Amino acid sequence: MNLVILTALGVGGATVIGSLIGFGFKKQSHRFADIVLAFAAGVMLAAAVLGLIVPSLEYGGKFGLIITIVGIFVGAWVLNLMDKLVPHLHKLAGPEPEKHAANANMDKVLLFVAAIAIHNLPEGIAAGVGFGSGNEAEALLIAGGIALQNIPEGMVIIAPMLAAGISPKRTFICALATGGVEVIGTLLGYLAVSVATTLLPFALAFAGGTMLYVISDEMIPETHAHGNERGATYALLAGFCLMLATDVLLG
Repeated sequence: MNLVILTALGVGGATVIGSLIGFGFKKQSHRFADIVLAFAAGVMLAAAVLGLIVPSLEYGGKFGLIITIVGIFVGAWVLNLMDKLVPHLHKLAGPEPEKHAANANMDKVLLFVAAIAIHNLPEGIAAGVGFGSGNEAEALLIAGGIALQNIPEGMVIIAPMLAAGISPKRTFICALATGGVEVIGTLLGYLAVSVATTLLPFALAFAGGTMLYVISDEMIPETHAHGNERGATYALLAGFCLMLATDVLLG
């Protein structure tokens, strides 16, 4: 349990780290953030398949395929529903969040931050559910991929808030709150599969579905929005191969 708590703090803390970087580099281009985000997308893609979906098939027994497919689609559907209620990242910030923020009112910017916080909950749950399989090394890799993509996400919320007139102190508090949501999600995911182990196959597939949705609907479009498609694609492949190699070497 101590490892889970530390992981939860690490996953949530990555957003805060990203926000601190955002204060210092709010005028910089998106190229570096795109590469980091694309690399994280590759890690998360491999983690979703190898660490969540494949174990779901294994733990599901004779109904493993059905449970896994249903879980994936339910996870994706939940995030799709969230997107309809509160659009996220590229849908609110656009390809150039700084310019967007200059013309945005306070409510729009706060909606942007709320969207990130809401989407962080299922990401945290995915990190926590990974520990339910009993493979701590794999669970840490899943959480690491999620934490890695939280860094550029934390970076991107700073400039719009400052441009909208929110004080640096309140901006940081908001970033801290978005990271806190992920800590809660991680603990909820772990506790859910610990209390009811029969939920494990579905929970693993559900978490995998949410990660696949985030990768396809949020991360890849964001990394391709600033004219660095080739670099982002190779960064994604590098992240995927690193996770693949690590999974094979750890056995």
